Amino acid sequence: MEVVGWIVVIACFIVSFVGLVYPIIPGVLFLLGGFILYGLFFSFADLSWWFWAIEILFVVLLFGADTVANAFGIKKFGGSNAGMWGSTIGLLIGPFVIPVAGILVGPFLGAIIAELIVERKTFNEAVKSGVGSLIGFLTSTVAKAVIQIVMIVVFFIAI
Repeated sequence: MEVVGWIVVIACFIVSFVGLVYPIIPGVLFLLGGFILYGLFFSFADLSWWFWAIEILFVVLLFGADTVANAFGIKKFGGSNAGMWGSTIGLLIGPFVIPVAGILVGPFLGAIIAELIVERKTFNEAVKSGVGSLIGFLTSTVAKAVIQIVMIVVFFIAI
């Protein structure tokens, strides 16, 4: 039963990283689910209050990194709130329309379309916003990956 427990916990960790490239998968929930499943399979005694406090702070940091990086990327390149919304919608729809490349093309095109339709910007300005959304997405993905790795390291230190 111990082997099954570890397989389930590690599978949750792997799915959390898949959530980095497929944002429809709530990666942070799978990460927390892996911690909780460890407690159910083995023991919550290993996971002290400081462990949970640190992990909750990292969860807040994960959400903040995602929002701030995307907003910064778009705003830095002259985009608007419409560009941010378009980027987010493109991020959610892109992987389903274009299976592999949609994760990059979706936010880029979403920001461009939103800037063109809602803000009535020129094509060049809209493309700059699209580039900003792409840079913001890639930056947030790297930041979230690092934070998730740190969360898993803290977990293994705790146990």
